[in-house]
Amino acid sequence: MMNLSSELPMELQGKRRIVRPAGPPDGGYGWFIVLSTFLVFGLTFGVIKSFGVFFVEIQYYFATTATASSWITSISVATVHFGAPVGSALSAYFGHRPVVMAGGLLSSIGMVAGSYAQDLLQLYITVGFLTGFGYALTWTPTVTMLGWYFEKRRPVANALASAGECILTFVLTPSFQFMVDQYSWRGAMLILGALQLNLSLCGALLRPLNRHVPSKELVEKDDHELELLSRTHTDFSSKNSSDSKKSDPLKVKIISYMDYTLIVNARFMVYSMFGVFAALGFFAPALFLVPYARSQGVEEYQAAALMSISAVLDLLGRLLFGWVANLRLVKTVHQLTVTVILLGIVLLLCPLATTFTQLALFSAGYGLVFGATVAIHITVLAEVVGVERLGSALGFFMLIRSSGGLLGPPLAGIFIDKMSDYGAGFLMAGVALLVSALFLLLLHQMNKKGMEKEKDINLDNGKGCEDLI
Repeated sequence: MMNLSSELPMELQGKRRIVRPAGPPDGGYGWFIVLSTFLVFGLTFGVIKSFGVFFVEIQYYFATTATASSWITSISVATVHFGAPVGSALSAYFGHRPVVMAGGLLSSIGMVAGSYAQDLLQLYITVGFLTGFGYALTWTPTVTMLGWYFEKRRPVANALASAGECILTFVLTPSFQFMVDQYSWRGAMLILGALQLNLSLCGALLRPLNRHVPSKELVEKDDHELELLSRTHTDFSSKNSSDSKKSDPLKVKIISYMDYTLIVNARFMVYSMFGVFAALGFFAPALFLVPYARSQGVEEYQAAALMSISAVLDLLGRLLFGWVANLRLVKTVHQLTVTVILLGIVLLLCPLATTFTQLALFSAGYGLVFGATVAIHITVLAEVVGVERLGSALGFFMLIRSSGGLLGPPLAGIFIDKMSDYGAGFLMAGVALLVSALFLLLLHQMNKKGMEKEKDINLDNGKGCEDLI
């Protein structure tokens, strides 16, 4: 049997060790990465969820409408999604630690500047755009680094990290209200700006791992070595195609920073379409649960308590089902499919709940299944594209998914206005999630066919080797 490695030129054989990956630690310092990601989740999406405390104060201070005030959060969320590929590319070029630390500083500057805003436009620019872009520079690189540090324990690591969003939302919401009561919204926002500096400390915890990032020696090989490697490869395949298969140094550099080839990866695009339709249903219920409860005659404080019930069960769902995914009893994509279908069914049942007890049961079920879904969707993304491409994949996935996140609440609002019933928003969200599950089923079929094709290729190669022997 032919030994291909022995045919490589001697000057290339000595450099193969540069790109040979080592296994993820799956523990050790990785738990500090979990802690960092935990805080990043809380200080980004946790703050966004808790920012509603400022809405009434800002609306009253500037004598504006609720819609105009809500654009502050909408711009921030949109900037997080649109800026995700930028954060991914910058972290690939400069490293994860400096990019996250810079993002934390930018988030703090945006929030502090917002405390001195004289009109809504200035709040859109500072709290909306600057802070949102800072979040983009912190969230994507940190989650990518978490995926690099864990493989066998990746589901439970992702679940523990994402729990930061639930816990800090639970803690920050009453804290913000207390600060607003004591120091006004400007003073509370100034304190929040100082709190955001902790994102830079989270970035300082990100110890680099070289196994997934192409070394500079690999990216900056001279033209002679690239052509030599290309020529050696084509000699094994076909001498007639030697000119067409030479490596392109510029293309290698671009892909190492932002892997744009993902947009032609069928499995990744199918999973991204799942993300779009899932996002249509993810964000609407949190906005309309309290108004729906109030429309059913539930008291104000009882209606607010429904969100607390949902948050507690959300935390339980992330931890419990992250641990279940870590047991590898079933394929993670199968588990995600089941939880998404259950989430869609729970949302479709919401309009049947008319009393506080029934709505409390709905909130508990919704929180539990939502947490189960969020805990593993990043793990499935890593399995779809491979952990080496997770950074670029997260950026593009967030960018594509942003359309669903931005359109979800307005579409639900249109249905509510047309039918004069807040329950219509939950029906729209439930249908969107069931449609998203269809894309997961399609992904499962693509995985199945890919495995069958790989088996056939391995069998053919085995037969070819027997003939050579």
